[in-house]
Amino acid sequence: MVSIPERQTSKAAGWSRRTGAFSAVLLLTNFVGHRFGLVQTPVFLWVLGIAALLAALALLFAGLAFARLWNFGDRGGRDLTVGALLALLVLTPYGVAAYWATIYPSLRDISTDFDEPPALDVSDRTKDMNAVSPSTPGEQTLQTDSYPLVTARSYDLPFETVVNAVETVLDRRGWDLSEPYPELAGQTEVTITAVASSFVLGLPADVAIRVTDDGDTVIVDMRSASRYGRHDLGDNAARITEFLTELDQEVAGQIGAAPAQ
Repeated sequence: MVSIPERQTSKAAGWSRRTGAFSAVLLLTNFVGHRFGLVQTPVFLWVLGIAALLAALALLFAGLAFARLWNFGDRGGRDLTVGALLALLVLTPYGVAAYWATIYPSLRDISTDFDEPPALDVSDRTKDMNAVSPSTPGEQTLQTDSYPLVTARSYDLPFETVVNAVETVLDRRGWDLSEPYPELAGQTEVTITAVASSFVLGLPADVAIRVTDDGDTVIVDMRSASRYGRHDLGDNAARITEFLTELDQEVAGQIGAAPAQ
């Protein structure tokens, strides 16, 4: 009588499910904690890397378990499937970020004025953050070619009217102001600084909006610089173009005037 060996349960399949589940919980907890200010950004970025490694490890365990199931008929198909699906779910945002890194230029400081960019408030920047420095000619060319819509605005309107419109848009966006809004009496130039966060990851960026009355028109320049990372994935340019577009609409709504380009 031929004995049929009992099918074994793949340990790798179980580890795939456990590792994939842990990476998913870790990623979600890290994301929520950072959004609510419970996790500092440097720690957040480190944990992102750990979550990605765990997800990759879960895929490796799933591959080993599948090989055992295919060759020896081991049990564990459900566990390896769950582990693989969770790992792929965790790694999807990383894949999207990698794609963005290929289509957007490697920049982290964007300004509408290269010669005299608006001054950022760097008083609370620490050593682990990106250094603020003038953009190089190569970076300026890269920005001009990649983001043609990042341009200053000019308005044939009173200085106070434009500043009030800027403040209205800022209030609507809810960015954290570095200082209270400046007094306008006797001023011909003001710079408002704030800290904004990226839409997806909530990574902080310093923002400066400069309003200048040159006698003929009022010019609005804007700058946005990421505090962390060598690549902003298009975040700073999108922030500037969206803000200035909203400012155009605010000015048009208040005064019924289009910006003078």
